[in-house]
Amino acid sequence: MDETVAEFIKRTILKIPMTEMTTILKAWDFLSENQLQTVNFRQRKESVVQHLVELCEENNASLNDAALLDIIYTQHHRHRKIWDVFQMSKGPGEDVDLFDMKQFKSSFKKVLQRALKNVTVSFRDAEENAVWIRIAWGTQYTKPNQYRPTYVVYYSQTPYAFTSLSTLKSNIPLLGQALTIASKHHEIVKLDLRSRYLDSLKAIVFKQYNQNFETHNSTTPLQERSLGLHVNMDSRIIHENAIEKERVQRVTQETFGDHPQPQLEFAQYKLETKFRNGSILAEREEPLRCLIKFSSPHLLEALKSLAPAGIADAPLSPLLTCIPNKKMNYFKIRDK
Repeated sequence: MDETVAEFIKRTILKIPMTEMTTILKAWDFLSENQLQTVNFRQRKESVVQHLVELCEENNASLNDAALLDIIYTQHHRHRKIWDVFQMSKGPGEDVDLFDMKQFKSSFKKVLQRALKNVTVSFRDAEENAVWIRIAWGTQYTKPNQYRPTYVVYYSQTPYAFTSLSTLKSNIPLLGQALTIASKHHEIVKLDLRSRYLDSLKAIVFKQYNQNFETHNSTTPLQERSLGLHVNMDSRIIHENAIEKERVQRVTQETFGDHPQPQLEFAQYKLETKFRNGSILAEREEPLRCLIKFSSPHLLEALKSLAPAGIADAPLSPLLTCIPNKKMNYFKIRDK
């Protein structure tokens, strides 16, 4: 086994938490059950890693074997990456082609290797007809850097691909070209949608969060709900508060539905507007520019709770509630 491959495997195994070690190694399926049984996973991690690397040397692990282990680790820790969404489209009059995953992989790899001499591409099939792609980029003069790869998740027969945020911006056009040619599409654009939560991005673009705007009327009678009102409060106030709470609940349900919201961490709004007549700055040529960013560990659920909590009026601004439907969490607001 090559020294660079041994070092690559060693670094990857060191990243794996001990609580996940056997799960990931079994998913890798490179070391046999008998070999894994010889490893004492109760030792210090450095000793475990050394033993595992020696077993990989016995099996003469290749670079592709090491890359596959890295893909499996990344699948288990996908939330540590920031993911962008790309949408592809067919040309006018183009029909949907029969999809062949083997042909897709071959075509994708050929496009990259023809354009770039030093690049390694590895694949791993996943659930729901998805394929995970790992790309280690080099240049015409340097070998691929295995420690700064780009990951791509593509769902077959769909126009969407999800890519980990890459520091190598110059390779994005080539990656887009490989995706469009391999998947037999015509054009590709990057959506203004980004998150650490890959599954939530998938739910948004595939509309898998089951919004239901028609059946928003609650089947629970109003008087049976806990309104949190004081028992000695005037009945007219109780009635008014109950009606308002019912309205807020109905509007919130119409907007967000009863389902859990996709998980996003932020929404960013860039505003650019001219100063109006009557303002002392109306003659200024440069527009007013500002940036507003809403952030939360679970932004959409936080927005959903604002009106029922009495923090905001219902309904919320469409700029806040349109995120899943528009498939965006980056917005640019300009004068019409």
